[in-house]
Amino acid sequence: MKIAILGGTGDIGEGLALRLAADTSHRVSIGSREAEKAENKAEEYTTELASRGLDATVEGDENAAVTAAAKVVVLAVPPYHVGDTVEAIAEELDEGDVLVSPATGMKRDEEGFHYHRPGAGSVTRIAADAAPEGVDVVGAFHNLAAARLANLDADLGIDTLVIGDDEDAKRTVSDVAEGIEGLRALDAGGIANAPEIEGLTPLLINVAENNDGLHDLGVRFT
Repeated sequence: MKIAILGGTGDIGEGLALRLAADTSHRVSIGSREAEKAENKAEEYTTELASRGLDATVEGDENAAVTAAAKVVVLAVPPYHVGDTVEAIAEELDEGDVLVSPATGMKRDEEGFHYHRPGAGSVTRIAADAAPEGVDVVGAFHNLAAARLANLDADLGIDTLVIGDDEDAKRTVSDVAEGIEGLRALDAGGIANAPEIEGLTPLLINVAENNDGLHDLGVRFT
């Protein structure tokens, strides 16, 4: 399967690109608003994979180009860019494509990080409202520590919660997620449940920042 990661030059995008390229047979591309930026970063990722003896490559181009060739498109962009990004690539999406939203809105004050719930109810809902007809949106990868994900020496052993209103789309994203070694996908229901999932991210960051040895914290449900 061809997977595009928009915002693939950022932290969560880097981790997903490296893990998917290292652990699966999917064809992984990263996108950016500037093709050269994506191409340069993709070359860095490919070099990192080769240094580990992995015969895997990551390709890079501007967002619309990698979207046009992909079946699954991950919106690894800041939450305030999610709606605009979907609108910008809408013409490149085909019926049956799946958009994946890992973003969560947060704000910070002197006490720590807090969930910043958007007017639409969740960032996942923003993506769903902007998506063209026939393109399903699934929320996943919200609560993963980016540094831990990008460190291919780190064992994951964690869960990602998957939400969406189409069962086939959720199954597709769950299969992609579980292709990453040490990552388990758990069905958390429909997009209406997105606020509860997105709200876990600032909680995890606060716990990580206030406790030694928990810097790259993840969640495992038992």
